[in-house]
Amino acid sequence: MTKPVRKVEKVTDIIRVLNGGIKFYEEAMEKVDSHGAKTVFGRMVSAKRSSVEKLQPFAIAENGEFEKDSDMAVDFRNAYTKVLSKLTSDNDHTYVEQLEEVEDKTRAVIHEALEIDQPKACKMALMNVLNTANETHSQMKSLQQTTS
Repeated sequence: MTKPVRKVEKVTDIIRVLNGGIKFYEEAMEKVDSHGAKTVFGRMVSAKRSSVEKLQPFAIAENGEFEKDSDMAVDFRNAYTKVLSKLTSDNDHTYVEQLEEVEDKTRAVIHEALEIDQPKACKMALMNVLNTANETHSQMKSLQQTTS
């Protein structure tokens, strides 16, 4: 009796959140004044791009093609932050606070995917991406404390 082949699931959701985060961080780099925040944001973009690269083979397994879209919730948060930043005098803190929420969303969607019985290679990639997400979340939490 052969074991049923497990199907990759929810990886495209993670990539959409990561892609939305990349776009948000890139735009935030242009809006904040702090050189330190810009540096951290640049590291976040690199980490997210690396995670997307690791997950794309599983997106192809899931949907038959590369995932290029971004998550609507992240896009809405980005738009909300743009409006909010026009109403406050502290753009750095506003962007850092909202981007930390994006890190929370990223970790949550990865945890959802890990709750599913994924193929072994996919689970290993997800665990690797979760480790990266935990690191970026910690960095944003630290940055949030310095900008408040």
